[in-house]
Amino acid sequence: MTLDAIRKYTPCVNGFSGNLEDERSTYACSGVDLAYFMPHALLGSTERIGNDIWGWTHCGREFGLIGQMDGTAFVELLSSPSGLEVLYLGRLATQSVTSIWRDIKVLGHFAYIGSEAEGHGIQVFDLTQLLDTSLRTGPKTFLTSELTAVYPLPEGRSHNIVSHAEKNLIAAVGSTPRNGTCMAGMIFFDVTDPAHPIELGCASEDGYVHDAQCLTYHGPDTAFEGHDICYAYAEDSLTIWDITNPSESRIISSTPYYGVTYSHQGWVVDELDQSWLLLDDELDELERRAGWAADNHTTTYIWNIRSLEKPVLSGYYKSPVKSIDHNLYVHKGLAFESNYKSGLRIIDVSSVAQDPSGGSFREIGFFDVHPEDDAEGGVVEFGGTWSVYPYFESGYLLVNSMERGLFVLKLAA
Repeated sequence: MTLDAIRKYTPCVNGFSGNLEDERSTYACSGVDLAYFMPHALLGSTERIGNDIWGWTHCGREFGLIGQMDGTAFVELLSSPSGLEVLYLGRLATQSVTSIWRDIKVLGHFAYIGSEAEGHGIQVFDLTQLLDTSLRTGPKTFLTSELTAVYPLPEGRSHNIVSHAEKNLIAAVGSTPRNGTCMAGMIFFDVTDPAHPIELGCASEDGYVHDAQCLTYHGPDTAFEGHDICYAYAEDSLTIWDITNPSESRIISSTPYYGVTYSHQGWVVDELDQSWLLLDDELDELERRAGWAADNHTTTYIWNIRSLEKPVLSGYYKSPVKSIDHNLYVHKGLAFESNYKSGLRIIDVSSVAQDPSGGSFREIGFFDVHPEDDAEGGVVEFGGTWSVYPYFESGYLLVNSMERGLFVLKLAA
């Protein structure tokens, strides 16, 4: 898809934003403004297909890392009295072949980039290279020979990269083969020295892990205070691991749930009080089995994890529109959900402790990056937004659209 960049701040007015003279660039919205749009073609991609997205902040400077089928693009967000400029700084090619799946996490000033591409491994990119102001005069193609390291994996493939910042730990998950030593579970690396990682072992007992969030535990289950815990999404369950000793990881609990079709990804509501968790099931809307998502409306599952040994599915939130859900993140009581063709949906989940059923959750804004299905009220298909990064102090939100490119959004004042 060939689209023009949108370089000026475009408020959401009367339910729409973008370039209203082009129906392909006219986006339904509510409470969310478009600050900037840059298509994949202007981000150096020849394949022009996007996937994951992450961010990095250094001394107040904000950078976006945009996953694409053929590599990773880098941008800087430059604010000025006249508005926001998004500057394309350059790109890093895929390590082997192209793949629709790429995942990025940041620890310190290093990006860890995995892919389902065979032979890819984990690229380790020193982000301080982006601080060179000469990049503002023209983008640079970073060579794979300029990487800090490339970590090998059994087949070079991983579905996602998980980071545990407090322990300088990363994990490759979904790293095939499923019948190998690690069973496509979590493979842990100590990255205290990013150039010389130490493989610490793997969590294989539960088989394939699609995604996970790993944290030092702080919460009501005092038996695990200070332990290193991973909340893993293992296709048919929410599986909670104790990885305090990564070479001897153990399952605390593995819990299926009502309507389970494909346990995909999720996030705790508050990392400092790990009492509640939100989970997205990627296929429940699509396959329409018996369950809360049988009507095709995006469904978010709410978990009471006050007991890590006995987590309880306490309720659900249902979107007003039909769509498949993908990645979600929670920040300051708001869930930022990338729901494929219905776009970014922002939900106030701060009421979860008072009403764990989800009945008090409310959508406070959305930005639909895929207008083609709006007349149908949404469709349950893959496409649209893959992921969102909601953690910049500036309040800018980065959204990666598979077909279109980078959207920089902001909650309306």
